[in-house]
This record gives sequence, structure tokens and C-alpha cells, in this order.
Amino acid sequence: MFHLLLALPCLIVILRFLIPLAWPLWVTCVVSAALLLVSQHHLLTLFAFGSMFSPEVPRAVILVVNTLFGAMIFLALMQLVTDTITLLLALARRRKLYIAASLRYTLAVVAIGLAAFGVSQAARLPPLKEVEITLADLPEAFDGYEIIHLTDLHISRLFEAPWVERIVVKTNALAPDVILITGDLIDGALDARRDAVAPLQALTAPDGVYVSPGNHEYYFGYEEWMGHYQSQGMQILANQHAVIERDGTALVLAGVTDVSAEDDGYPAPDITQALEGAPDDATVILLDHQPRNAREAAAQGVDLQLSGHTHGGMMVGFDHIVARANNGFVSGLYDLGGMTLYVNNGTGLWPGFALRLGKPSELTRITLRRE
Repeated sequence: MFHLLLALPCLIVILRFLIPLAWPLWVTCVVSAALLLVSQHHLLTLFAFGSMFSPEVPRAVILVVNTLFGAMIFLALMQLVTDTITLLLALARRRKLYIAASLRYTLAVVAIGLAAFGVSQAARLPPLKEVEITLADLPEAFDGYEIIHLTDLHISRLFEAPWVERIVVKTNALAPDVILITGDLIDGALDARRDAVAPLQALTAPDGVYVSPGNHEYYFGYEEWMGHYQSQGMQILANQHAVIERDGTALVLAGVTDVSAEDDGYPAPDITQALEGAPDDATVILLDHQPRNAREAAAQGVDLQLSGHTHGGMMVGFDHIVARANNGFVSGLYDLGGMTLYVNNGTGLWPGFALRLGKPSELTRITLRRE
């Protein structure tokens, strides 16, 4: 069904854009075939590499395919709008109207331009985003505590070692107290990504680097990746917690498995288990890759939940659809009856849909404040 839905924009472009231009038949057929291949690039990746989440092709190919894919979607939407307006005008004037070829070509140029810009925004080094979060019961010793929140790096053939190195350098230069990563660090098996993830071992903070798993970790050998993260100096929080102490007070960092874990034969997310043995009345920060269960975390006394997964919705408009799939959470801060949820737009994103318009990636510095 997913692949059939992606074919719809392609059919719209062929039927309502290409054919009315009256190009030579062979040109129309060649362009139509190319668009069909682009619309099904996820399926082709699945057949070629065994997973549609990890296209093992040069970075330039990923950028070009995503640009063409985005242009096709934008052109289909603009063509539908143009057709609707033309139909309404024709009904109002009671005569047949035609869409000029010059207008069609203009729409195509705009669609390609939008897609190229969207891909460039998706593939860039994310800008720093400053977020200040006030917590009612935060111990005074942690007032001003600085967290770097990374998520959805999706290290892949799109985000390779040089990009990862720049993320690490930028993160370390900010000198945070702790670095928290909420899953989906990779797209690909360990053997294919070993060199690309190597720069992560240089991440450093006084209180450590902590990782909770995302759904993509389960696609590519969960146990291997968790062990590799640990070998690079990162502490795994999968239904577990760690305690940071200052001046006799405590801050609890808890993390849960992804909601998809049980489908892959691994323990489901369990906040109760994650907090078992934690100091009473300590401020609790929860790392949960997907934000959909945030209300359950709030009910269990979590003070701050950090999540990713949504990529911020990637594009203005599309974010409303993504929010519906995540219980209304898609980007930014939410107040859930005493618990604060922060949904990060993502440091990177999945290379199968590398487009951002109005929903920028982010390298996030969170400063905690005592109310």
C-alpha cells in the first residue's frame, strides 16, 4: 500500500502534466518511465539492498533522487490546484478553458526549485537551537544544567563520516554537562557503517553520553549496535536509568526501548522498570525515541521527556499528518500536566525522504532552570 500511494503523484504528473504538453511520444514515455522509477525508489532499494531504509548508493545519487522525488510530489500538488482553479473558472464562465504550456513549465521550474532547496536544508549541518526548560522541582545544584540533545542522526550514505565529525566537533565545542541521544543513530548494518559512526567516540561531556534506542536500531542488528555504541563510550539506557549527583541532590536519566521493540522480539518500553531503584523525589529526565506515549510518562512522574522520531514533520503542512500518527506530538515543547515534553526535529533524517521545508534540523542545547 505504501508503494502504491507513492505512485499516485507520479500518475498525476504523467496524466495531467506530461501528456497535455504533446511532446513526442518517445520523450513522454522516457520521462514517464524515469518518474515511475523515482516514485518507487524505496521499493527498488528494498529489492537491491534488502531494506528500504539503507540505500547503499553514492551520496550524490541520494541527493538527486530525493530532489526528483520531491519535485514530482510538489508538481503533482500544484497541478491538482491548477486543475481545480481552472475547472472552477470554466464553470463560472461557462466555457472550456485550457492550461497554457508556459504555465505548466513554470510550475515544473518552481517544483524543482522547491525540491532542491528542501534537499539542501535536509542534508546540511544542523544549526544550534537554544531551548530553556523550567522544571518546578529541579534541585538548585542543577539550575543552569546544560544538555545537548541529539536524535535521528540516521548515519548513512547521506550522512557520512565528514558530516558526523562536524556534528561531534560542534557538540563538544558547546561544552555541555551531558549529551543525550534519543535513537535512530544509524541506517545500515554495523559492517557498512563502522567507519561512519567512528567519530561519535569523540563525544565528551563531564556527566557522560547516554543513548536510548530508536526503531531503526532494531532494523539493522539491535544487539550489535548497542554493543558498538557502548564500545564507543556511550551508556545505553534501555529500560534503565543512571543517576547524576551534585551537592547531595540527584538528577535521574532514564531511557526506554522503542515502541517497535516488542515486534522484533525485544522487551517493550517499560518506564516502571527503567525507574526501579531510582532515588525518590529526584527530577527525572526520560529518553524515549517516539513521543506518542508521553502522557503515560507524565502519569508516572517523569519531569521532562526528550523525544525525536518525527523529524518535526519535515515540511509545513505535512507536519499535521505526522502529528496525527504520534498522538498529536510532532515538534517543540508540550506541557502535559506538570511534565514537559520536547520533540526534537532531528539532527539528521531518513535518507529515503530527505526533504525539509520550514521544519529545520537542529542540534539542540537545553538549559534547565529551577522554577
